[in-house]
Amino acid sequence: MKASLLSLFVVLSLVYFYAQSSNAAPTCGTVDMKAASCITFATGKDSKPSAACCAGLQQLAQSVKSVDDKKAICRCLKAGIKNFVGVQDKLLSRIPSACNIKVGFPVSINTDCEKLH
Repeated sequence: MKASLLSLFVVLSLVYFYAQSSNAAPTCGTVDMKAASCITFATGKDSKPSAACCAGLQQLAQSVKSVDDKKAICRCLKAGIKNFVGVQDKLLSRIPSACNIKVGFPVSINTDCEKLH
């Protein structure tokens, strides 16, 4: 009986863990990978965001399931931007409309990710 209860507990724990991990916000590594091709536009080297930039950001937008996801992605993007010299805030703010993506908040270097809702 103890073995059956232990087995049931292990199975339920695995199901719970899988459900929690599949609902988790993307990691900063994933966010960086999806947004990396946007840097040439954000620094003014390209006149418009590339198809890869828009596709990556669209995938990120579709992965948002909660406000916490949105905040996590925002924090990752802000941290990633700091690694690149020459990123222009005015160009960042144009990316959502240029890619036809609704993000629901102003895209800016100065966005306070913790105030997103």
